[in-house]
Amino acid sequence: MANESLSHLDQRGHAHMVDVGEKAVSQRTAIASGHVRMAPNTLALLADDAMPKGDVLATARIAGIQAAKRTSELIPLCHLLALSSVKIDFVLDSELPGVRIQARCKMEGRTGVEMEALTAVSVAALTLYDMCKAVDKAMVIGAVQLEHKEGGKSGDWHRKTADDAQPAPDQPIPSASSATSSEPSAPARHAAHITVLLFAALREALGEQRLELPFSELTSPTLDGLKQALVARDPRFSALYDQQVLSAVNQRICKADTPLSPGDEVGFFPPVTGG
Repeated sequence: MANESLSHLDQRGHAHMVDVGEKAVSQRTAIASGHVRMAPNTLALLADDAMPKGDVLATARIAGIQAAKRTSELIPLCHLLALSSVKIDFVLDSELPGVRIQARCKMEGRTGVEMEALTAVSVAALTLYDMCKAVDKAMVIGAVQLEHKEGGKSGDWHRKTADDAQPAPDQPIPSASSATSSEPSAPARHAAHITVLLFAALREALGEQRLELPFSELTSPTLDGLKQALVARDPRFSALYDQQVLSAVNQRICKADTPLSPGDEVGFFPPVTGG
């Protein structure tokens, strides 16, 4: 009896590679994440680039990219894909403590790139372990998961978090009174986009108050990647690189390397001055 819910099974229940020849070509993007938990002193050595084997993060990034390109050799029923982009980012997190990994794969084709993104994260994590195991064999690899995908017949998908169940705040920093009344005060967060809000002098200088930027346009899944994407869209956004411009992600002040996820709300505003 055929299992209609599993496309990798044929009419007789046997595993087979799915024929994607009749599928429409579309832009495909997938983002996956994971982490390597380690001892605080191991993380300190990594941050100081003092590991015996050398540059850990550079090696893990290359390994993850290579793994994404060779996913079809590792996962039996995956198609060989011509990836147009593979980007891997690491965040050193003292609260974990350890390293958070995010991989984004992109291509134009007839099948998705979810497995490529997941494989990239997995192999990058394994490489991190290998590079650091001389000082910490108790490290734990965990939470390897798909965060977001775009394209294909099934459309866009984004992993729901606890925050998704909460009502959207009226406005990020500063208060909602800083914005004009021409926009909704509590917009629904679009899972596949980053919402950008500009305040005070920035709003006047750039002629924008609120815009939605597809997450796939970010050059990297960080605040700086968002800024680069905005500048690529309109050079006037280079004003965001002014050292006095403050940034907040979901109402929290943040730095350039702060990781972003689809659905985040990012505010840019000049510092408040005066008595």
